[in-house]
Amino acid sequence: MQDEQPAAGNPSPNQPIEAIRKDACPACGGQAVWTPSKQALVCPYCGTEAPMEIDPDSGEIQEIDLVKTLREMPEELRGWKSEKRTVQCRNCHAVSVFDADKVGKNCDFCGSASLVDYQEIQSPIRPQSLLPFQVDQVKVRELIRKWYASKWLAPGKLKSKALVDTVHGVYLPYWTFDAQVSADWIAESGTYYYTTETYRDSNGQTRTRQVQHVRWTPASGHVDHFFDDEPIPGTKGVRLDLLRAVEPFPTSDLVPYATAYLSGFVVEHYQVVLIDAARNGRAQMDAKLRQICGSQVPGDTYRNLQVQANYQGETFKHILVPVWLLVYDFGPKSFQVVVNGYTGQMAGEYPKSAWKIFFLVVLALLAITLIVLASR
Repeated sequence: MQDEQPAAGNPSPNQPIEAIRKDACPACGGQAVWTPSKQALVCPYCGTEAPMEIDPDSGEIQEIDLVKTLREMPEELRGWKSEKRTVQCRNCHAVSVFDADKVGKNCDFCGSASLVDYQEIQSPIRPQSLLPFQVDQVKVRELIRKWYASKWLAPGKLKSKALVDTVHGVYLPYWTFDAQVSADWIAESGTYYYTTETYRDSNGQTRTRQVQHVRWTPASGHVDHFFDDEPIPGTKGVRLDLLRAVEPFPTSDLVPYATAYLSGFVVEHYQVVLIDAARNGRAQMDAKLRQICGSQVPGDTYRNLQVQANYQGETFKHILVPVWLLVYDFGPKSFQVVVNGYTGQMAGEYPKSAWKIFFLVVLALLAITLIVLASR
């Protein structure tokens, strides 16, 4: 696929995009931004709500044929529907896209001002739908403050160093995959049974105990299953374990892609291209299908499970999901805190105080010593 290649002369970097369009305030002419608390475009200068311009071509959210798209990318799926300038950060290699007249912007992922022009071979695949931000920044800051306060092992200076005021909203790219799967499985079904065995204990006394055994018998079966919106993150800018911890993003609430929802937020370019996402999606579905088949094996346990699966009707969507992101440095390390911008679910990492860990270990050893002495 031509649009899945990195630009010539550039590495394969983390590629965040900022796709901000100017939605003018009807009262003062300032740029209105999407405001989660009001679910509307609001001018940050005078508070006036601006009308949202929804692309008439957006239409209904549709599933796109995966096999056909991998063979030939339709032109109507490309581009951001507005003129953009693309730049690359020399420090972290992130790729961002701005309004053509926007200048003086620092990198949103590392803060560096060292940005140079970046040329793409083809326009990216445009998202077909997104989840608008529902949780506002004020609530997110309070959530993070409470989260910091609950971390007893964190250094005392963390609250002042973590810079909660630098929390910013990011739309992250996701791929979702649908497939109808028909699978036959075979396995060895294990049923537990017990026998009584005689043995001598450490004092030479004769005792008995129950010993578990497994009786193996052949088993087989069939599974029909529909995978609906199997999610595969397209980002590498946010730690995957943190992102998975704030899932799910309810795809049943997706709205058609419209640039108005992006106003005031950073949008990251997908870094996992469609063909790789499709492979990851298949592997994820295979793992879940194996669990489904395993749950059908009769008995107490099983082994040598083999699954023969046939996937049909494979489709995909490219979507954007809302995340509040806090990136901060503490000492020599960088840390991330991630909040689901739709549900408020939060996950993060934080530094640990060496002194607090030391005292905790000492207290644990003292407690164990006291227990041992008391038992004697």
